[in-house]
Amino acid sequence: MYYVPNGYPNQYPYYVNGPMYNNRGQSVHWAYPYGMEHANRYNYFCPSNGNRSDVLKDYGPNPYVVNINEATKQNNTYRTALWTGTHLQVTLMSLNVGEDIGLEMHPDVDQFLRIEQGQGIVQMGKTKDNLTFQRNVFDDSAIMIPAGTWHNLTNTGNIPLKLYSIYAPPNHPFGTVHVTKADAMAGEAGGAQGNGNTVAFGKTPDEWVRYTEFLVKEGLEDVKRGINATHILQEFILMGVLVGKGYSPEKAYETVEEWERTGESKLLQQSKNM
Repeated sequence: MYYVPNGYPNQYPYYVNGPMYNNRGQSVHWAYPYGMEHANRYNYFCPSNGNRSDVLKDYGPNPYVVNINEATKQNNTYRTALWTGTHLQVTLMSLNVGEDIGLEMHPDVDQFLRIEQGQGIVQMGKTKDNLTFQRNVFDDSAIMIPAGTWHNLTNTGNIPLKLYSIYAPPNHPFGTVHVTKADAMAGEAGGAQGNGNTVAFGKTPDEWVRYTEFLVKEGLEDVKRGINATHILQEFILMGVLVGKGYSPEKAYETVEEWERTGESKLLQQSKNM
């Protein structure tokens, strides 16, 4: 049910505006009186210059308000980032008939999905071979996916499945646009381009350097402590592999250190004593 403030019975309940900062040339979008969005829905999303290409793009991290239902239905790409901040990201998605997102897991990212059009089936589980949670989803369904949970969403209807996704923290580079699922898979495999920079597994090279600074500092501390180079290389190569699999640098460090400490990795223990 829509909330209509007292005293304003004719006010359309959705308010849409571009970023408050006009440094990118976007115009502010004022609320329309009730009913006007049906008569002029094109301008409802477009800046005053009528440039359609400016409608669905990444407006983060500036303040932004949008009719998310209409924006989601307008989107015809597999994935388009609508707002990317420091701790949260909103993306729009459209799945063709019979298409699925693809079985995936985000170790350190909680995810929220909301269906705005169509129907499908969502599956979740602790392992990719044991998806014990299964539900049919429809228009207005909200789906919560805890970090570390394997999941998939499949369009089982006869029209495109339109949804938006909220990642916390962000899971894709600023400005991500994947026109098709194949584009998304190619990007995740390390072959995407974003904002003129090479993007590998969701980050540019410099972003990876900054992201892994913690591991570099820990490695240098090991050098100062006199730990042999073979052991340091073994540990930090393993940590890099885990980061590539989705672990945070801190979690990767803790995991490898635990392998050594508990004896789960006899080879790490041996190399440390060399």
